[in-house]
Amino acid sequence: MIPRNLLTSAAAVFLVLTGSIAAAAPVGAADCPSGHFCAWEHADYQGQRANWHGDDGWWESHIADNDSSWANHGIEGPGIPAYVQVFEDAGQGGDMTLCLAPGQEVSFNGVANDRGDSHRWAQSC
Repeated sequence: MIPRNLLTSAAAVFLVLTGSIAAAAPVGAADCPSGHFCAWEHADYQGQRANWHGDDGWWESHIADNDSSWANHGIEGPGIPAYVQVFEDAGQGGDMTLCLAPGQEVSFNGVANDRGDSHRWAQSC
């Protein structure tokens, strides 16, 4: 027969280990390459994705005025613009519809939905 203290200790270790494993995997994280800003045509990072590693003054084809979720996987560092400002018009004009901090992911935003036409990397929002 296994002593009760040993079973209790083993159960506690099991809970700690499985809890750590579950916390290690990010749930629902957007699939966006490191160093890029990404936008998807549907909420929850669904549909076609467009991604950029620099500024874009005019979003092409499927994503212009058809953006519903976003992720900023840009690189942070001294002097590196790490925030992404999204604008409703070409050439970074019109209203800023969204500004994402480094590492920020937005699965849906009703105000910004289907309004993006351009973006730029910036030092802040």
